[in-house]
Amino acid sequence: MTADDILREMGLGPVWKLRAAPAATPVDDSAAPSPAAAGSVPEIAPAGAPAADAAMAWDELAEAVAACRQCRLCEARKQAVLGVGDVNADWLFVGEGPGAEEDQRGEPFVGQAGKLLDNMLAAIGLKRGQNVYIANAVKCRPPENRTPMPEEAAACRPYLERQIELIRPKLIVALGRPAAQTLLQTEIKIAAARGKLHDYRGIPLIVTYHPAYLLRTLLDKAKAWEDLCFMRRTMQAHLEPDARRH
Repeated sequence: MTADDILREMGLGPVWKLRAAPAATPVDDSAAPSPAAAGSVPEIAPAGAPAADAAMAWDELAEAVAACRQCRLCEARKQAVLGVGDVNADWLFVGEGPGAEEDQRGEPFVGQAGKLLDNMLAAIGLKRGQNVYIANAVKCRPPENRTPMPEEAAACRPYLERQIELIRPKLIVALGRPAAQTLLQTEIKIAAARGKLHDYRGIPLIVTYHPAYLLRTLLDKAKAWEDLCFMRRTMQAHLEPDARRH
C-alpha cells in the first residue's frame, strides 16, 4: 500500500503529503487549561485499588491486570486487555478502553478503529509493534462500549502508570478525551487541548481525536492529520539533541 493509498483510507486523499518540517519552534502551551482553571478530575481510588508497585515487571503486571477485580468492569469481560507493541517504544498511544472485538481477542484497536489507527501510524512512517506501544486507559470493556466512569479509570490508572514507567516513551499520544483526562488528571476539551504540548511527569504528551470518533466525524480527519504532523515534528525535535550528542 502506497502513502497515497494510506491517506485515501483516512479520507484525506492523496493531496495530503507529510513534508519535512522546518526547525521546531517552541510550542506555546499558555492557552492550555490548567487544573485550577478547567476543574480537576477527582482521582477516585476504590477500596483495595492496586498499588503502583515500582518493582512490578511486565509478567507481574500482566498477571495483576488479568486477575484484577477492582471495579465492576471485570464482571462482564471475556479478558482484560493490557496492551500491545514494543515495550521499549519511543511512541506510546493510549486509547479509551477495549471494544467487543478487543475484548474477544485480547488486543487493543483491532476493529475498524484499529484499522484507521494503523493507517494513521503508517501516514507518519510508523507501524504497530515497531517502536510503537498501544494501550488503553481501562483494561476491561465497558458495557455497550460506553465511556469509562471516573472510578473505573481511577482503578486502572496504576496499571497504566506502571506501563509508562516500564516503556519510558519519548512521546505519549492521548487518543480521545477519556484517555487525555486519565493521563493529565484534569477536565479537558479536545478542541482546546489539540495542537499543544502537554506534560505527563516530564514526558511530552499530545492530545488528538480517537479513531472511533473520526469514523463518525469525517470532517475532523483533516484536523487529525494536522495532529499527526505535529506529533512527527515533536518527536524529531525531541530526538535531535540526542543525535547531536552521538
